[in-house]
Amino acid sequence: MSDPAPDKEFNVLFLCTGNSARSILAEAIMNRMGRGRFKAYSAGSMPTGKVNPFALDLLTRMHHPIDTARSKSWEEFSRAGNPDAPELDFVFTVCDNAANEVCPIWPGQPMSAHWGLPDPAAVGGSDTAKALAFADAYRMLANRIDLFINLPFQSLSKLSLQKRLDGIGQTRDTPARTDG
Repeated sequence: MSDPAPDKEFNVLFLCTGNSARSILAEAIMNRMGRGRFKAYSAGSMPTGKVNPFALDLLTRMHHPIDTARSKSWEEFSRAGNPDAPELDFVFTVCDNAANEVCPIWPGQPMSAHWGLPDPAAVGGSDTAKALAFADAYRMLANRIDLFINLPFQSLSKLSLQKRLDGIGQTRDTPARTDG
């Protein structure tokens, strides 16, 4: 992690395989909740090339800007793929597949953690069931991001911070009830 100066804006990358749902949601949430302190990005190891329409619909309903939302490769943020990539402070995987993949070399020697959660894009059934899955993912990510942005960065050692980041990924999230 870079210098924890109070006025530093930290760069955060959220990774998933397809970069069409969870990582897109996390990027939007972090950019809103962490405005001025954190700048979020998202990418995928095998991007689908399009953002899931349920993610876009939810972000629109939650009043997030969607004009820059796009599915992109993590190579945009690696030193090898883009020499002008932003120096990253944190990298979080939000799906199980990306956590098990060999990641590129990231500029800035970022701290990383796995914050995996169920894939809302994998939910079948009605549009209502799919929308509920996306709302659950949004809520889980918002809870984790809230915990993250409220950490006392200046008073934590690197080891303590890493333990907190890992702990956030273990946060027990309970999906919304669907049984009335």
